[in-house]
Amino acid sequence: MTTTLLASFPSPPQGVWYVGPVAIRAYAICIIIGIIIAIVWGDRRWVARGGEKGTVFDIAIWAVPFGLIGGRLYHVLTDWSTYFGADATAQPIDALKIWDGGLGIWGAVALGALGAWIGCRVRGIPLPAFGDAIAPGILLAQGIGRIGNYFNEELYGRPTSMPWGLEITERVRDGHIDMLDGVSNGNVIAVVQPTFLYELIWNLLVVLALVWIDRKFVIGHGRLFALYVAGYCFGRFWIELLRDDHATHVLGVRINSITSAVVFVLAIAYFMWARRGRDNPHDLLSRAAREEIAADSAGRGDAGADPAAGEDGSDCGGSSGAGGSGGGRLETLQGSTEEADTHGGAQ
Repeated sequence: MTTTLLASFPSPPQGVWYVGPVAIRAYAICIIIGIIIAIVWGDRRWVARGGEKGTVFDIAIWAVPFGLIGGRLYHVLTDWSTYFGADATAQPIDALKIWDGGLGIWGAVALGALGAWIGCRVRGIPLPAFGDAIAPGILLAQGIGRIGNYFNEELYGRPTSMPWGLEITERVRDGHIDMLDGVSNGNVIAVVQPTFLYELIWNLLVVLALVWIDRKFVIGHGRLFALYVAGYCFGRFWIELLRDDHATHVLGVRINSITSAVVFVLAIAYFMWARRGRDNPHDLLSRAAREEIAADSAGRGDAGADPAAGEDGSDCGGSSGAGGSGGGRLETLQGSTEEADTHGGAQ
């Protein structure tokens, strides 16, 4: 009896399909699926923490476009010579073609956070708490995006003889080599480290760790988001060292490795510095909802209002009498607070 071990696994024969003049790209599909999952899961987690349903959807209107723009900007700025200059291998206009692949996670998180901050300011909710709710979903979306890299035959490492090596095949379109839009002719040009797969697996492990930590401990005020950033950076640092594709180097080190190390330190510092405990569910309500509760309580002269509330009434209580929505909201808040104190939060 002969046992055959896996010597390598193939790349997809193509990453784009045409329906008439319309190009259906696997990379774009993976990005869209990841965004949808991150939003839906993030909204469920936000509600479980005491926030209002639909909040993450509203903030995503700001965060997603900012994140996509930031991701592309980071990619172009750190791979400038590909699009500009005498030795450019692509046209300057190609820098705008986000559908061809090329999103830098650091830029996506940075500008995405700016967009989320704007959305949170408009809605009147704390950004750190929002980050805690969406952190696992964002990392899961990143992992799904790596499947898009697989279809594009990109984000791979050095040649390898390991049994899980990835076959990179030649792709042709209209008689010319076209690795992005072409179809494989079956000619294997290299067997390489599947670093996209390493990052996918690492991301999934960190997602599971984040969910476990959030269930096991009472953690909030942006500290879970900091753990997401630190966990991702730790894995990305060593995965980046396995790659040998074109990249900007600083003092002989790939720019993404340097960025990973710096951001990792900053994330750990924030985790250590930030306030302990879980956010008050009342603070997760929108400004409009808090004002509604305050107005209802003030109009009734409700004796059950929180005596510790500020002058603006943003932490006022309410009764559950018939016809009053404020009291109902407060009962829900009290129940959420008690559950969070007892169980350390829910997913």
